[in-house]
Amino acid sequence: MTNTVNHYDATFLKALPHVSTLIAEPALEERWTQESALAKMSVGSLACHLNRQVVVAHQLLSQPTDFPLLDGGADEHYARAAWTKTTSPDDPENDRSGYDAEALEGVLKLRETTATAAAQVTTMLTEGTAGAAAGLPWQGWSLSRDAFLLTRMLEIVVHADDLALSLGVPTPEFEPAVFEPVIQLLIRLSVRRNGQSAVVSSLTRRERQRGVAAF
Repeated sequence: MTNTVNHYDATFLKALPHVSTLIAEPALEERWTQESALAKMSVGSLACHLNRQVVVAHQLLSQPTDFPLLDGGADEHYARAAWTKTTSPDDPENDRSGYDAEALEGVLKLRETTATAAAQVTTMLTEGTAGAAAGLPWQGWSLSRDAFLLTRMLEIVVHADDLALSLGVPTPEFEPAVFEPVIQLLIRLSVRRNGQSAVVSSLTRRERQRGVAAF
């Protein structure tokens, strides 16, 4: 899917307040070391993973990249990523030790990091200093800025829901400008993985639910 150049600069920024709001929830500190809605991941680690989407947006769009550009954009990114093909949280591609280590620094440190990262990426995207592409060293390819920001919005929408469920608070209601391209991407990925019939049945027929998933 090809997007208008820089289409998601302002849209991505609309997702950031929801990250900050969840990180500021009083329940986060109370449940920090408890198991989250994701298997084998604490609430603290999940919060760090959610915040990482903001941090990495600033980091990767503020530096040049030599990685080859992935022509298929966000769709091809998820189709190729090794972690989307794993079957267990124990698979090497799902290593979460980095988030566990970050969680050991505590909730106050995370809140500081969230505020700093949000300010940095806001400045970069509003002042026009972001790079045209983001290199993903853990994948070995780069994405156009729009495709990359779409992947970060998807991660934010999905993991905001995970964290909200883990904290027992309402899931944030994202603006249509953020939510609609994310849900469209998830549907395309679901069709690619499960086929048209399975997705249509799951969306329209309670008696024919097939448990489709994008990943």
